[in-house]
Amino acid sequence: MQVRAIAKDVGIPPRKMRLVTNAVKGLRVNEALAILQFLPNAGATPVSKVVASAAANAENNYNLNPDDLYILNIVADDSFRIKRVKPRSHGRAARILRRFCHVTVIVSDDPADAGR
Repeated sequence: MQVRAIAKDVGIPPRKMRLVTNAVKGLRVNEALAILQFLPNAGATPVSKVVASAAANAENNYNLNPDDLYILNIVADDSFRIKRVKPRSHGRAARILRRFCHVTVIVSDDPADAGR
């Protein structure tokens, strides 16, 4: 059974978040949480919260054993952008885009779900 959790509008750019999500894709939930605990990236904290939330959803809503779960898919999608202006020399202005992302985690207890 596939169970998901989503964190919306996380204040880290999707490109930096994908470095973290690719490190834990396909691992068991317990292994992924252990790896995320010691990653130096800023995106490790929100990703670990979403993975833990997906495991809790599976345990509480579907009575699945959290020790049997593994990360089937984890995605960092683009969200909105805050547009700012930074003054530059000679009266010009440069645009600054502050990017945000959505993190979606899908966990499963059945290895046959990988083909779907």
